[in-house]
Amino acid sequence: MILSGHEIRQQLGGNIHIDPFDESKLNPNSYNLSLHDELLVYEEVVLDMRKSNRVQRVRIPAEGLVLAPNQLYLGRTVERTETHNLVPMIEGRSSIGRLGLFVHVTAGFGDVGFCGYWTLEMFAVQPVKIYPGVSICQIFFHQIHGAITEYSSDKYQNNRDIQPSLLFRELSAGPGDESQLELDFNAERAARRRAASPAPVPR
Repeated sequence: MILSGHEIRQQLGGNIHIDPFDESKLNPNSYNLSLHDELLVYEEVVLDMRKSNRVQRVRIPAEGLVLAPNQLYLGRTVERTETHNLVPMIEGRSSIGRLGLFVHVTAGFGDVGFCGYWTLEMFAVQPVKIYPGVSICQIFFHQIHGAITEYSSDKYQNNRDIQPSLLFRELSAGPGDESQLELDFNAERAARRRAASPAPVPR
């Protein structure tokens, strides 16, 4: 059973904490969460599950940032949430989805007891311009039945920033090629700018 907007408001300060909370973002059965002004982008050609992959931090300026297709961007919510005795989940807003922007690749399912910011695995079908502070997704809450053991992961609980994958902590290190190729983002952006610029008019 999903909580209504009225019930979300009733449980604020108890089972549900949303900081900061804005009444205008409360929906009939969800609450809109906003996009923070920074992103992380992996700096690897191949992402290795057994390694801590390098990332580059990118700021979203007030005038917006264009997300390129076929590139994963990790963002996070402005709001920190804390949920007890309920299962929190996030989904992209329909207006965002209609622009071809995925807010999470797979990980929209939260755990009872989760405390922290939500990391967003953002992927664009086509170039789309995003802005800091935009209502990017919505959180909603399911009732849970049975005995509860709250989430207590040492990887993502009580996070304070965007969280890249920490799967490597679960996997034993094995032999193999330790080298990774680093993406040259500046060269890629320069190539996109050149492609978008009009050709000079011959004299």
